[in-house]
Amino acid sequence: MLEKGVSAADDSSDAASAVEWKLKHKVEAIRDRDERSGMPMRELGVTWKDLTVQAISADAAIHENVLSQFNIPTKVKESRHKPPLKTIIDRTHGCVKPGEMLLVLGRPGSGCTTLLNMLANNRGGYQSVTGDVKYGSMDAKDAQRYRGQIVMNTEEELFFPSLTVGQTMDFATRLKIPAKLPDGVKTEEEYRQEVMDFLLESMGISHTRGTKVGNEFVRGVSGGERKRVSIIECLATRGSVFCWDNSTRGLDASSALDYCKALRAMTDVLGLATIVTLYQAGNGIYNQFDKVLVLDAGKEVFYGPMNEARPFMERLGFVCRDGSNVADYLTGVTVPTERLIASGYEKSFPRNAESLRQEYERSPIYTKMVAEYGYPETSEAQERTKLFQEAVAAERNPRLSKDSPFTVSFPQQVLACIKRQYQILWGDKATLAIKQGSTLAQALISGSLFYNAPADSSGLFLKGGALFFALLHNSLMSMSEVTDSFRGRPVLAKHKQFAYFHPAAFCIAQVAADIPVILLQVSIFAIVQYFMVGLKMDAAAWWTYWVLVVATTMCMTALFRMVGAAFPNFDAASKVSGFFVKVLTMYTGYMILRPKMHPWFGWIFWLNPLAYAFDALLSNEFTDQIIPCVGPNLVPSGPGYEGVRSQSCAGVVGATPGKPFLTGDEYLHGLEYSASHIWRNFGIIWGMWVFNVAITIIFTTRWRPASEGGPSLLIPRENAKNTIGGARPGSDEEAQYDEKNGAGSQSESDETIVVKSDGEDQKKGVNDDDLIRNTSVFTWKNLCYTVDTPDGPRQLLDNVQGWVKPGMLGALMGSSGAGKTTLLDVLAQRKTEGTIKGSIMVDGRDLPVSFQRSAGYCEQLDVHEPYATVREALEFSALLRQPRHIPRAEKIKYVNTIIDLLELHDLADTLIGKVGAGLSVEQRKRVTIGVELVAKPSILIFLDEPTSGLDGQSAYNTVRFLRKLADVGQAVLVTIHQPSAQLFAQFDTLLLLQRGGKTVYFGDIGDNAATIKSYFARYGAPCPKDANPAEHMIDVVSGDLSQGRNWNQIWLESPEHSNVVKELDSIIAEAATKPAGYIDDGEEFAMPLWEQTKIVTQRMNVALYRNRDYVNNKVMLHIIAALFNGFSFWMIGDAISDLQMILFSVFQFVFVAPGVIAQLQPLFIDRRDIFEAREKKSKMYSWIAFVTGLITSEIPYLMFCGVIYFCCWYYTAGLPKASTRAGATLFTMLMYEFIYTGMGQFIAAYAPNAVFASLANPFVIGTLVAFCGVLVPYTQINVFWRYWIYWLNPFNYVMGAMLTFTTWAHEINCKPYEFAIFNPPKGQTCAAYLDTYLNGFGSGANLVNPEATEMCKVCSYRSGSDWLKTINIMEYMYGWRDVGIVVIFVISGYAMVYALMKLRTKTSKKAE
Repeated sequence: MLEKGVSAADDSSDAASAVEWKLKHKVEAIRDRDERSGMPMRELGVTWKDLTVQAISADAAIHENVLSQFNIPTKVKESRHKPPLKTIIDRTHGCVKPGEMLLVLGRPGSGCTTLLNMLANNRGGYQSVTGDVKYGSMDAKDAQRYRGQIVMNTEEELFFPSLTVGQTMDFATRLKIPAKLPDGVKTEEEYRQEVMDFLLESMGISHTRGTKVGNEFVRGVSGGERKRVSIIECLATRGSVFCWDNSTRGLDASSALDYCKALRAMTDVLGLATIVTLYQAGNGIYNQFDKVLVLDAGKEVFYGPMNEARPFMERLGFVCRDGSNVADYLTGVTVPTERLIASGYEKSFPRNAESLRQEYERSPIYTKMVAEYGYPETSEAQERTKLFQEAVAAERNPRLSKDSPFTVSFPQQVLACIKRQYQILWGDKATLAIKQGSTLAQALISGSLFYNAPADSSGLFLKGGALFFALLHNSLMSMSEVTDSFRGRPVLAKHKQFAYFHPAAFCIAQVAADIPVILLQVSIFAIVQYFMVGLKMDAAAWWTYWVLVVATTMCMTALFRMVGAAFPNFDAASKVSGFFVKVLTMYTGYMILRPKMHPWFGWIFWLNPLAYAFDALLSNEFTDQIIPCVGPNLVPSGPGYEGVRSQSCAGVVGATPGKPFLTGDEYLHGLEYSASHIWRNFGIIWGMWVFNVAITIIFTTRWRPASEGGPSLLIPRENAKNTIGGARPGSDEEAQYDEKNGAGSQSESDETIVVKSDGEDQKKGVNDDDLIRNTSVFTWKNLCYTVDTPDGPRQLLDNVQGWVKPGMLGALMGSSGAGKTTLLDVLAQRKTEGTIKGSIMVDGRDLPVSFQRSAGYCEQLDVHEPYATVREALEFSALLRQPRHIPRAEKIKYVNTIIDLLELHDLADTLIGKVGAGLSVEQRKRVTIGVELVAKPSILIFLDEPTSGLDGQSAYNTVRFLRKLADVGQAVLVTIHQPSAQLFAQFDTLLLLQRGGKTVYFGDIGDNAATIKSYFARYGAPCPKDANPAEHMIDVVSGDLSQGRNWNQIWLESPEHSNVVKELDSIIAEAATKPAGYIDDGEEFAMPLWEQTKIVTQRMNVALYRNRDYVNNKVMLHIIAALFNGFSFWMIGDAISDLQMILFSVFQFVFVAPGVIAQLQPLFIDRRDIFEAREKKSKMYSWIAFVTGLITSEIPYLMFCGVIYFCCWYYTAGLPKASTRAGATLFTMLMYEFIYTGMGQFIAAYAPNAVFASLANPFVIGTLVAFCGVLVPYTQINVFWRYWIYWLNPFNYVMGAMLTFTTWAHEINCKPYEFAIFNPPKGQTCAAYLDTYLNGFGSGANLVNPEATEMCKVCSYRSGSDWLKTINIMEYMYGWRDVGIVVIFVISGYAMVYALMKLRTKTSKKAE
């Protein structure tokens, strides 16, 4: 019987795959032309023996929380154990000769990707690699020189999304033009064009040439097309050994088969060695290969000819079900829940990978395969390898060294990279426009802020501020380089492996692309700002200013790019870049004057490009100027002292006693600057630029692609004792039994399906009494859905009807774009746009208010709180969605039932994590289903594509669970994409849609799909004997078999359709007469608001408590900033110039905001996405509870950060120790923490995404900082701004309060150089001469020697309060007034978060 089945399957699939690839003749033509041109074939082949790979095991790591990370004793105890090594690949062997194709099969996590990495010679990131890999007759080390010929196509598609497909391929082909062109090709361009056209045609995507590649945020080609771009980009390398890792992901069945035929043709004609791993490979694809290698947990359980694999497994007693994919069957034999054992083999079949491998090694196939491993030593292999090396050498540009893996010369690489860099810039015009627009806005704001700065002593500080602002703005603009560096890094690593270009070429191209953008940006800024501020009106001075700002911006861009290149991950780089900005701006010489810098940090000044630029800009502005003293800087002045000769400057750096004016050069000399420094500094800045670029090149060259460490499960420390004491959590479903100890052999025989004599599958399930049953019938009738598009209304659903009854598992199918997900969204009331017509009913009645939470809906994307454990996620859902009358204990008990049903008990205490660190795709899918099930959905369950992205086994498991649910009486409706025949057989009914949401079929599937097959056969589209009925139908409706007929029309005229209409009406009528099968409590949410808020806040608290990186970053940012601030302004004295120090030290505190906000927003937006994607739609809890939870969970950390900053800064800066002063300051600081957090959150609440929020931040914070009365005192702010933005600015009140408490009644003693010294008119004492002045204009001034008759010494201020009056703080009570206003701002800031969140929350559409 078995043999008969095999031969039949082979015959039918041979017929399908016998059709050759349509472009094979073109490949042959290319090869013939190359032979005529005297180019040898490049044939290598790969052979490997005893290959073992080990990595550091991360089976179940402990996830520390905010407090446990400081538990030193535990740390010490755990650090003694060396991390265990995990063998990813265990003694594999194989040989792929030129012209052969090998299929590597295995479940996720069994080591397929790692094996491909080894064969592609990518060995980075693994702990140890032992064994031999030979390429032709070269070993792995020699093959490093040929890395562009041994290529791997990874599973991820990594591209620059703003490039078009044409530009991406243009770049790839440009870098692989051989030095010697084949006969008949005249130019390099002609050759390149020919290769590119062939590649685009080979995958059928010539029509996408002008479309952007795109990604999840940038609209571009479809997912399947993007996959094909990554395939042809890999083919463009013209390599000899190709490894393809799951390259059919996202392709539909016919494209996948085409792709495999293309590989077959190229492999045959060009003598390539091709190694492929695939999930869910159909039989047509399977038959394209020569050999198959099956891996299970790193062990090679079969390796041999493709047609011998199935007979070998069948001889051991494993049964292959009818119509199932051979590839899925081969990977399923080691899965207890999956395999089918023939009767008579129950005791003897191999239980696990190890025993299966022993069976294989005893078989004749093994002996036959081992004979091939001598291939590298044969003369044939050595001859081919020599020809290969000659061929590669002939193609390499003669200017390159003979060891170089590249093809074209270095200048050509640089040119290609520059061209691509400009295309990337131009493709992303929006970002370019936003940058230039914000530059113009900032220039206008800063120009109006420092508008027409006077040319006297009152303008010194303003002009300094304006020049500082010019440097600061352009440096901050270049901070985005850090982000860009990480965006392009994966692409660069991929191209490096393809040997397209040297990383240095990329760095040089980036610099070349900077030049025009920076010239434009600086020119916009310089023209506006320079003339609005009214700086020196002299052409030479303007050009000097312009060229200095350009040089500094180039230098800072290179600096941030260097920081980006130097760090492995974005978090570290963004912390360092934020710290750099803080340090460099503080030591520019504007906030702390050069002479006042403390020696322990003074060295920073000499390493700081901004400091050299600021020195040069000030020198350029003030040299050769005369600066008269005015206002408080001129003593005496005011009424009665106009035009007197006895006056002197006071409190101006560099002024000579006794003179009422000073020269610009004296001022510069006082700051230790000089006009002779301008061009010296210009040179130094360019020197620093060269240094930064050089270091960037060094770091970029050393980038490694991230390595595979295998998936790791994380257990939070507080749950560790539950788990670690018992078994370690298993890494997959097989963990229910343990082969080595023989424990659980009981459960194993229960799980394994055995074919009994009567052929029934026997299987034990969960105790069914615990599960919720459902009695409601769900119907929809004449459903239409239209949305408005720019081209007018578009209909997505067209008169769709159907029903789901309890105990029924319904499939919803159609080609992509047929409206499957749209229909689910409409039925589940998830749409917020468009118009819906038709009726949707439950039990013949309109939908109840509580419908959204009584129906479960599993989205296609698994959106979960990453810091919750599986059990917490399920409990959260159960507590919030089960009705309010059920006691808490009962809800928790139900969670345990579901955990058992979904076989999640091993994972219950592990964190869900993010994809890649945490649960695998399939485990996450089960959690998504669990979250919906624990809500006890009383009406039905919707699932959107629950099997996409899974391998065959996981997909089968998922559908098996759904079948289990339906059998208990649940109603389930599923959209499904390309099911195998095995999966398709599990469903009861089918609703088949075609493009435009038109129905093609609705009704029973029938046993073995008999009902559907007969329907399509009757209308002239019979299903071939061994075809998968599911694929056949999709082909009929939308693919090659549709024969141009309107299948929707055929359906509407068929007897089946009229039966459906009749039955639908009778179902509705019958249900309406009976009592409803559900209870409607009339409440929108299951729990009252107070309970919701408590549960949600609890979850947010736990998530933050476990989010160690976020809290650590926040606290470290405060500690470092505070210490740096405190020690830079160490023990501030009591001179006049020290008042400026207090002002800037307090001002520094305001600048903790940008760093913390930049961290806080992505977190807020992630949480908001989870809420909006799933929890809001299933009516789990209200947006009010969401915002409250987010806000309250931050409070303890904010308080802690405020106190820590205060302790590290207040006393080191030597501010007043009296508790009334210190306490008031601390209170203000705590309130400021709330102000900026609320601000960051309300920007994030309304921002569409994190990128937008990060662009809005600098603008909002920059404006508030500019107008808070520090950079420009109140009296000098431009009238336009002075009367509104100053008074509406929270930072103004924070500064006001803190300055009042730190400086009021602070006694002032002038330093000798700060006194105004002059002689009174003859015969008058100083007191008499200055009487009017001291009682009027200079009432705050302090005359030190009233009785003297010469050399009067006047200090401008007596106490801090006199100085505060000049900046609009008139009374001590202003401090408390400001504190009160600050508290109002805190409340209104948080109110804004609620308001903006409410604005975003839209109600769902109902059917009309």
